[in-house]
Amino acid sequence: MGYVLGIVAIVMCVPITAIITDYKRKIMKFKADMVREEIELEKLKQQNFIMETEKMKLELEQMKLDYQSGKNEVYKV
Repeated sequence: MGYVLGIVAIVMCVPITAIITDYKRKIMKFKADMVREEIELEKLKQQNFIMETEKMKLELEQMKLDYQSGKNEVYKV
């Protein structure tokens, strides 16, 4: 009788192990997807920062040009 219970216990461990392994595999896949999305978000943030920096440089150049042209007009008067 003890052998039968031992065999049943071993047979029941196989599906439980498969369920746990499948669960862990799904969790790892989910975490990997989250990391990929975070990396993509960081890339977008960096691109946005670069674009904003370039825009501010252009605006600064425009302000310098406007200031210099205004300075020249004062001398002409």
